Amino acid sequence: MTTDVTIIGAGLGGLTLARVLHVHGIPATVYEAEVSPTARAQGGMLDIHEDSGQPALRSAGLMDEFRSLILEGRQSIRVLDRDGTVLFDHADDGTGGNPEVLRGELRQMLLDSLPAGTVRWGRKVGGTRALGEGRHEVTFADGTTVTTGLLVGADGAWSRVRPLLSNAAPEYIGMSGVEICLFDADTRHPAGAKAVGGGSLFALAPGKGLLAHRERGGTLHTYVMLARPRDWFANIDFTDSAAATVRIAREFDGWAPELTALIADGDTAPALRPLYALPVEHRWERVPGVTLLGDAAHLSLPNGEGANLAMYDGAELGKALAAHPEDAEAALTEYEQAMFTRSAAAATEGTQVHEMFYGAGAPHSLIDMFTGHEQTP
Repeated sequence: MTTDVTIIGAGLGGLTLARVLHVHGIPATVYEAEVSPTARAQGGMLDIHEDSGQPALRSAGLMDEFRSLILEGRQSIRVLDRDGTVLFDHADDGTGGNPEVLRGELRQMLLDSLPAGTVRWGRKVGGTRALGEGRHEVTFADGTTVTTGLLVGADGAWSRVRPLLSNAAPEYIGMSGVEICLFDADTRHPAGAKAVGGGSLFALAPGKGLLAHRERGGTLHTYVMLARPRDWFANIDFTDSAAATVRIAREFDGWAPELTALIADGDTAPALRPLYALPVEHRWERVPGVTLLGDAAHLSLPNGEGANLAMYDGAELGKALAAHPEDAEAALTEYEQAMFTRSAAAATEGTQVHEMFYGAGAPHSLIDMFTGHEQTP
C-alpha cells in the first residue's frame, strides 16, 4: 500500500486500526492530544464482546495478550432495589462470553503491540481541511501541520475530522453520570463492597441509578446516573468536592445506606460526565481520502457497545485496506457501508437499553432483559 495512513486519536479504535495495519505490513502514524499514555485515567471496566471486541483483537493477533488481562469473576451481576433488596444475582460461573478487563490495561496492550514511534503524543488537532485529490491537511495546536493521503478520525465525540464529512454534532441526551471511586473497599468500605459483590451492581429507578464495578485491587468504580438538564449540573460547584458529593447524594435520599455510601464515601473527587449522542442513522456521502471510526462516527447512548464497536471498526477498516492495497477508495466504501448498518443497529439497541435502565419500568425492566421473562414488581 502506497497511501500514507494518518490516524487521529490513540483510543482503542485508533490503536486497533494501527495494529491491524501493522500486522499486514502497512505503516501508520497516530497523533494523540494527550501528552503521554498515563496523562489521563482511562476509565473503568469493559466487557469485551465475543461478536465484536474479541474478533477485533483476534484480527490484531492479540488474543493471548488479551486473555492475560481478564479479571476472573467480574461477569457476575447483581440488581438491587433502592432499599438494598437483591432482586437479581447472577454469579460468574466461567461460561460467560464477554470477559471484563480494565480499559487502561487494554489500551496499554495495544500500545505495546505497535512499533516505537507509531504514536505521536501531545499533538492536539486544531483543525483539518481538504487539499483536493483525496489529500488532507491536519493543523495542530502548536501551528505545525501534516498532509496525508488517507485521514482517519478516531478522535471521539468531538472529532475534529468529522466536519470534513458531516455537519452533525453530538447532542446532550438529558442524562449525565458522576464518576466516583472507592479504594481498598473490602477493608475500608465493607458495606458497599458487599452490595456490589464480585462483579457489577445495578441499583436503578426511573430517571436515576447507581452502576458500580469491582476492579482490580478492591477498587469500586461507581457511576451515579441522573436524568437532569445541563443547567442543573451547572449549578453544582464540582471544584468543591465535598459539597458536590453531598448534593449528588441528596438525589438518593431514602436509599439503602450501603448504596448511598458508594457516593458519600468516595475516595476521589466526583467527576461529571455529560452524555451526548449523534443521530442514530448518522452517515455521510463518500469523500475521498477520509473516514471515521468509533464515537467520531457513531456516538450513541451508553449500552456497553462503544469500545467494542470502536475496536471492531478499526479492525474492519484495517482489513479492508489490506485487501485493497492499491485502491483505498474501494476499501473505504466497503468499510463505511458495513459500518453504517451495524452502528445504526447498535444505536437503536442503545436507546432500548437506556429505557430499560432508566425508564418507568426500572429496575424490573432490566431484570426482564437479563432473564428473558416478565417480572412482577
